[in-house]
Amino acid sequence: MPLAANDGLTWPAPAKLNLFLNVNGRRADGYHEIQTLFQLLDWGDSIRIKAVPGQDIVRISANYGVPDDQDLAIRAARLLQHETGSRRGAAIEVTKRIPMGAGLGGGSSDAATILLVLNQLWGTGLGAGELAEIGLQLGADVPVFILGHSAFAEGLGERLSPVSLGPRHYLLVMPDLQIPTKTVFTDPGLRRDSARIDVTQALDGSRINHCEATAMKLFPELAPVRNELLRIVADTGGADAFPGELPTMTGTGSAFFLRMNSRRSAEAAARGIKCRYNVRAVQGVDRSKLHEMLLDSSRAVSGHT
Repeated sequence: MPLAANDGLTWPAPAKLNLFLNVNGRRADGYHEIQTLFQLLDWGDSIRIKAVPGQDIVRISANYGVPDDQDLAIRAARLLQHETGSRRGAAIEVTKRIPMGAGLGGGSSDAATILLVLNQLWGTGLGAGELAEIGLQLGADVPVFILGHSAFAEGLGERLSPVSLGPRHYLLVMPDLQIPTKTVFTDPGLRRDSARIDVTQALDGSRINHCEATAMKLFPELAPVRNELLRIVADTGGADAFPGELPTMTGTGSAFFLRMNSRRSAEAAARGIKCRYNVRAVQGVDRSKLHEMLLDSSRAVSGHT
């Protein structure tokens, strides 16, 4: 049974895009050094969270096919309990919109929202840096959602430098295909020698995902997705797409995005997609709405306006 309408607030868990992705090398532990530019989106999952008596973490109305012990939202709550010694519980209801295995960070964003909100509800008093360290145990993308700001990322993706990209409009195409990150990163053909760049080059440079070629080789059904976006560029003579932009895969997932000139252009292009994909016009934002809500909530609790 879902939580009642007055049982806890509904909190956003935004999706993200990797505007580019370089793989700089493989470490001795098997993980990869990367560089990427994250932009958060104004769209994603939503999570209703209620603090409850006792220590149980209860998942409500989960219909997205992930077992309780593998759900990053539930794992995040239990990890926060473990790391802080909190003896409080929570009821958690996730409304999934971000497809799994799409490279949009859905599970990581859910985990970050849980950590941030329960940190406030339980009064565990951790700072953003401490929460990011906890979140990194769950996934390399969790820290950027903890930070809540568009960022240039290095290392595993956890060394973050906030950047201002401004509002941007994208056409987002999500085929019904899950791509495991491990499948891409363990492929022998993956390019692992990208030259390192600095944040200025990241902001000014090309939008290339060096995992894209490997993913398209492993999953040939991605080709029609990219071709559909290329058709939009060709049919409009590039007038609706942002100048110089081409379709790009995000992360190691199956979703592709194309930067558009305006929301109207993105919405019109979404209506014109001829294939049966999950298609959305989305806006890139610099700051997560979640953090604005947390600040408002904190002020309300402390009696400030």
